Amino acid sequence: MTGSWGWDLLIGIAAALLVTWLALIATLAIMRPRGGLLREALRLLPDVLRLVHRLAADPLLPRGVRVRLALLLAYLAFPIDLIPDFIPVLGYADDAIIVTAVLRSVVRRAGLPAVRRHWPGTDDGFAALCRLTGLT
Repeated sequence: MTGSWGWDLLIGIAAALLVTWLALIATLAIMRPRGGLLREALRLLPDVLRLVHRLAADPLLPRGVRVRLALLLAYLAFPIDLIPDFIPVLGYADDAIIVTAVLRSVVRRAGLPAVRRHWPGTDDGFAALCRLTGLT
């Protein structure tokens, strides 16, 4: 009786994790930048990573923004991806999609001037970042 209950619990947890993972994949597929923006996001990734690091270290930004950015940096440093690379499109682009989603949130909360102040790249790169985050 106890063994059966343990297996049921284990199967239930595995099913819940699978459903959660599938929901994450669906969310990333919906949130991904459209058209050429995904390619642009991948091209901007080095500058965006420097931007995220600079924003996370800025004491003038709200704590919630800095925590969000620190969690993003930890996710990017983690060697195991949530979406394996063998899944078409999303496998290689999941980091860019997650960075874009977090930056949208950060720009809306911290403001575009704060992001502009820390942007390490070119003006064209910043314009692409604005398109990615949905701001003009």
